[in-house]
This record gives sequence, structure tokens and C-alpha cells, in this order.
Amino acid sequence: MATTAVDDRRSGPPGPLPDAPPGPRRRRPGSRLKRRNTLIGWSFILPNFIGFALLTLIPVVTLFYLSLTEWNVFGGAEWVGLDNFTRLVGDPSYRTALWNTIYYSAVHIPATLVASLCLALLLNRKLRGVAFFRTVAFFPYITSIVAIAVVWNMLFSPEYGPINQFLSFLGVENPPGWTTSADSSMPAVIIVGVWREMGYYMLLLLAGLQTVPPELYEAARVDGAGAWSRFWNVTLPCLRPTMFFVTVILTINSLKVFDLILVMTDGGPGQSTLVLSQFIYAKGFEENQFGYASAVAVTLFFLCITVTIVQFLWNRRRDA
Repeated sequence: MATTAVDDRRSGPPGPLPDAPPGPRRRRPGSRLKRRNTLIGWSFILPNFIGFALLTLIPVVTLFYLSLTEWNVFGGAEWVGLDNFTRLVGDPSYRTALWNTIYYSAVHIPATLVASLCLALLLNRKLRGVAFFRTVAFFPYITSIVAIAVVWNMLFSPEYGPINQFLSFLGVENPPGWTTSADSSMPAVIIVGVWREMGYYMLLLLAGLQTVPPELYEAARVDGAGAWSRFWNVTLPCLRPTMFFVTVILTINSLKVFDLILVMTDGGPGQSTLVLSQFIYAKGFEENQFGYASAVAVTLFFLCITVTIVQFLWNRRRDA
């Protein structure tokens, strides 16, 4: 009986064990690798972000501040609130520059897009010397803008230019004055702008065309689709992302056009080719009205942002 009692006590539930001494905390196996990858990622992003902050973010914030002040470089900036924007409403030169910017963009964007797409479709074929023709089409974009302006002004010369001589040969009695006439100066600038930039956007569209699967064209041919039907139902849908990117970049560059007009017409004759970028330059660096010029720059900034947002929403609606 005693033995049984002892056995029962031994076979009973064990009592609480003493607390073990705390050991070292184990780290998760992937925590070190995750932290290392994060540091590597920041090491790649940080230099670019610092450059963006110094060269873009801080100047943009300063621009918004200066647009609410009156500053001529000398002395401190005087706070004037919304007076600069109120002044814009009654400035006829600003309205002219805004209208010319919209006019240039409304004609330049579709003309450049169509010319670039036609070039891309033509040079996407297997032709002899196609690499040479692609280089020739792209070459005007990397050519000095001053050289381009000088040559085209000579071509547009009303009396001695070959363009008007050719028009006279065709029977045109009064050929346009081009850059010397207020009525035809903007079309002349648009022609040069399209000629200069279509090679660059041609390369972007050409890259998009080369990503279209050839099996889609073969299937369309088997179904009896013609060239136009293949272009409309195969090429354009596959090219939509590239077209959207090209349209956004082309729109922004058209709204802030500056160098071409400055060297070709300098905003003239009169104010027939005055655009917002040149108006900002004139008010800021020629008249030292940096507060007023900043206000104009803010309106151009919001114009670009608004057009870009509309394009994004329209593209998303089409993809939906």
C-alpha cells in the first residue's frame, strides 16, 4: 500500500517548472535581408531625390512664393498677395501670349503626331538603307536651334527665299510674307517646329510599333482584313500606351515652347508669335519684374497640369 501511494504521487500531474533564464532574442530570418535591400534601394533613390529637391522642388516652391511678391532682384521681396494675378487679368500682352500659346499647341500637337506616325510606319518596313533614313529623320532634332532658325529664315525670305519662288512658279501671285508678316509668322514657326521634332517622336513611335506581335497581323490577313483595317484594329490599339506617352510629352513641350520662337521671330512681328515662355523671360530677365513673371509662370504651370490630368482621365476612360 505504501508503494502504491508513492507510485501515485509520482504519477500525478507535475508541478510548475521554474522559470528559465531569458535567452537572446531571435531575429526573424528575413529581417536582415529586408533591411539590407531597403538600404540599397535608398542608396539608389537618394542621389536622384537630392538632385530633384535642389533643382526642381525648391525652385518650384520658391516660384509660388515669388508670385505673391514684388521683387526686382535688388533688395527684399515685398508681399503683395494676389495683386500680380489681378494684374494679369487686365494685361493685353498676357492675353495675347496665352492665345498664341494655345494656337501654337492646338496646331503643332496633331501635326507633329501625324507626321511622326507616318514616318514611323514608313521606316518600320524592311527597306534598303532604312537605318540611314531614320538617322536623317532624327538629325534635325539634335541640330543647333540657331542654325535651324538662320536657314529657315533664309528659306522663308519673301523676296529671295526658294519657298516663295517655288510658289510664284506655281502661279501664286501674292505669296505669304512668312516670318515678316503678322498673319503668317505663326504658321511658319509651326512648320519649322513640326519638321524639327517629328524625328524624335518618330523614334518613340517606332519603338512602340516594333513591340506589336506579328501574329496579330497574320491573323488579320487570314481574316481578310486590308491594310487600313489592320492599321485601325491592330496597330492603333497596340500602340495606345506609346501614343499616350508621346501625346503627353508633346503637349507639355508645345505649351512651354521658347527657344524656337526666340531665335526665329523673337515674338514678332509685333506680338504675333509672343508665347507665355517668352513673356515670362521678358518680364523677368529684361524688365526685372520677377514677381510678375513668377505669377505668369504659375499660370503656365497650372495650364500644363490641367491638360495633363485631362489626358490621363481620358486615357483611363478609354481603357475602362
